[in-house]
Amino acid sequence: MVTIKTKEEIAKLKEGGKVLHDLLHFLAGEVREGVSTKYLESLARKEIEEVGAKPAFLKYTPHGADRPFPAALCVSVNDVVVHGIPNENPIIIKNGDIVTIDTGLCYKGMYTDSAITIPCGEIDEKAKLLLKATKEALNMAIKVVRDGATTGSIGAAIEKVAKKYKFFPAEDLGGHGVGYSQHEDPFIPNFKMRGDGVVLKEGMVLAIEPMLNEGTSKVDFLSDGYTVVTHDGSRSAHFEHTIVVTKNGAEILTI
Repeated sequence: MVTIKTKEEIAKLKEGGKVLHDLLHFLAGEVREGVSTKYLESLARKEIEEVGAKPAFLKYTPHGADRPFPAALCVSVNDVVVHGIPNENPIIIKNGDIVTIDTGLCYKGMYTDSAITIPCGEIDEKAKLLLKATKEALNMAIKVVRDGATTGSIGAAIEKVAKKYKFFPAEDLGGHGVGYSQHEDPFIPNFKMRGDGVVLKEGMVLAIEPMLNEGTSKVDFLSDGYTVVTHDGSRSAHFEHTIVVTKNGAEILTI
């Protein structure tokens, strides 16, 4: 069911969104050669506790999952598209890697969600272009949001940017409603879909999250039940903001 948030709830989401923004950018500053994904996870848990929030991902069981997610962060390196588990078989980050940190917080009872992809040291030109394109896809998607627009228009905007740069939206993956819980309706596609989808209304809160792959849209799910990788081993980038639909546009909450 699609929900509309009140002004008071949106005010809480703004507060939580600022806390989440600051956390992500703090963690981004810790991404460097030799750092393990497990270290980022332990650091995140400490910071989240200190700001009086709760990690939304930790022990959360999404629909269809066989077990709760075992971490506060998703840390996805290079060919991992999304949902990389940082504290099971930790990865040591190397110079030239691209590292996505994705997390959500529950703050004052309201949920926000955001992600960024960070270069470790010097990355190659195609990786730079992939990050640029994925950021642009997020920005263009947010620009089409307003009361009366549709989820389909968001997906079409993301796919248009992907095609411009000759990258590929990860198949079947996309954003979602958020606010009262970690995942709510509606599904937000990262690709053009048949029909217009759901009509957006003022007060809806959405997590918009383009994930663009270098070589193919196809993805594989690993045996841990969560980690999604590109089918061909090419790299993937992911940027996400939580936004609220307004009468004439969108307001970014995780900034």
